[in-house]
Amino acid sequence: MKARRATIARQTAETDIQVTLDLDGSGAFNANTGVGFFDHMLHQIARHGLVDLDVAATGDLHIDDHHTVEDVGICIGQALREAAGDKRGIVRYGHAYVPLDEALSRVVIDLSGRPGLFFDASFSCEKIGSFDVELVREFFQGVASAAALTLHMDALKGHNAHHVAETLFKAFGRALRMAVSRDERSGDAMPSTKGSL
Repeated sequence: MKARRATIARQTAETDIQVTLDLDGSGAFNANTGVGFFDHMLHQIARHGLVDLDVAATGDLHIDDHHTVEDVGICIGQALREAAGDKRGIVRYGHAYVPLDEALSRVVIDLSGRPGLFFDASFSCEKIGSFDVELVREFFQGVASAAALTLHMDALKGHNAHHVAETLFKAFGRALRMAVSRDERSGDAMPSTKGSL
């Protein structure tokens, strides 16, 4: 069985990032982006997606967290696209509903080869600690664009901003886990009538 693992390095004037992603992992996680809440959210993806994720990132945090969060999203998306390969034999679609106390989110993924983020979530405050809640969308925009996947994310309920954000990241992990899982019934078939994704 071919390893579904990728390492991506990205260096710009704003950030220096290396991401390693293993789609057949166990949820192992290591990250230090300098943004504590963001590291906590990335851990949710690894644990609930059962992917191994290692993120080493330094960025211009003296300006704000934007470039670091966005560029980590791009790198994770690139790693996902590379690790998934030609996508033969996978389920392709994934979905999850995840609650956390009063919050409830739904995430639906299609590893379609067509990038698109459709994001509907509101937050009761502008920041969670020092983390700007607008960066939740920016992160997933980076992932969806770089991975060339269609991603629908809906925060259905919730008033605690931490809970809302966490349900989105957890649901993304669970939906990703389903989408990249191997479809035993299809064998090595391409999950598309077009013949490629």
